[in-house]
Amino acid sequence: MNLWLTTQEAVQLLLSGDTALWSIVGVSFSVSLLAIATVLLPSLLIGFALAYGKFPGRWVILSLINTFQSIPTVVIGLLLYMLLSRAGPLGDWKLLFTQEAMILGQIFICFPILVSMMHAAFQNSDKRAWETALTLGASLPKAFLSLMWESRFPLLAAIIAAFSRIITEVGCSMMVGGNILNATRNIPTAIALESSKGAFAQGVALGIVLLLLALGLNFFLSVARGKAHLRTN
Repeated sequence: MNLWLTTQEAVQLLLSGDTALWSIVGVSFSVSLLAIATVLLPSLLIGFALAYGKFPGRWVILSLINTFQSIPTVVIGLLLYMLLSRAGPLGDWKLLFTQEAMILGQIFICFPILVSMMHAAFQNSDKRAWETALTLGASLPKAFLSLMWESRFPLLAAIIAAFSRIITEVGCSMMVGGNILNATRNIPTAIALESSKGAFAQGVALGIVLLLLALGLNFFLSVARGKAHLRTN
């Protein structure tokens, strides 16, 4: 395999607007964005409650969340497959090998990551922002928004980390999605399939998309932090 020629072919595929290629990209982004959007608000609220709340069992919940982060994605896929298959308890829903099943799997993957990182963000925030907002008569939602603004960069980093995790995972998506072209084939499963067939150009093209995404997200976060630092000096 000539790496340079393969890369050239990959770039040509991207620039040519190849329908199959961009269909895969579209599936990947739509599934992952819907998954993270579904759990974003609950993750914020739970992360805040765990950081600021005083209730029995808080550390047990944190321990469970940290444990769930380490579960391999293929294990999550296996559990969902057994639940959603015809013989499973949720087989009547007929979700197996659909984008909805992929979204459900990615929700289970990104939820503990978001909660854990958002808890850390709120834990390390200046509690005076929350207390001052309440003292000045702000409602609970407004005080919460003020605290979120104070913690915006670590919260944004949590979202980026969770999104990067689910858009690149392959185990769960392969098991519950089935890797069906124009339906459930996303970037990671397509890379795995094309590489196994020896068709590396499409795999490299999709890898370039993921690389550009990672660079763009991290560049955006760095620029936002830099602008905020300049305004405070």
